[in-house]
Amino acid sequence: MTQTVADALRRASLYSDGRIYRMLKLPPNAITLAAGVVAEIGLPYCALIVDKDELTLMISDEAEMAFSARLRAAITSEREYRLITPDAALEPELVGFMARIAESLASASIPILAVSAYSRDHLFVASDDFDTAMRTLQRLQEEYA
Repeated sequence: MTQTVADALRRASLYSDGRIYRMLKLPPNAITLAAGVVAEIGLPYCALIVDKDELTLMISDEAEMAFSARLRAAITSEREYRLITPDAALEPELVGFMARIAESLASASIPILAVSAYSRDHLFVASDDFDTAMRTLQRLQEEYA
């Protein structure tokens, strides 16, 4: 049976690790440096995204401070982010899961940064929006209970 958005929302617990995250921008040629930092972090969440124009790191505030000497060339976000993971394994064929979450958070005027892993989607919201985002997502889940 193919997983539905309703199934995924019913099964997901909303996980957050309580950490503050920062988004850092580096030039794409800093990939070896960034990959080394990611390898050394050892925390349950960090992200490294490389595209043709830039390299983005999403790392905890603690990691950013610990590696600040190596990341001198980085542009660091002033905004603090918090992680929210709808913690359920998502099938690759699932259509509309992130769209439904984004729609719900957009209706509450909460911007998101979404990052997808192999079987999990992760959201970053501004720290100031975290409590509202969690309540909004909990209400969304209640619609499917």
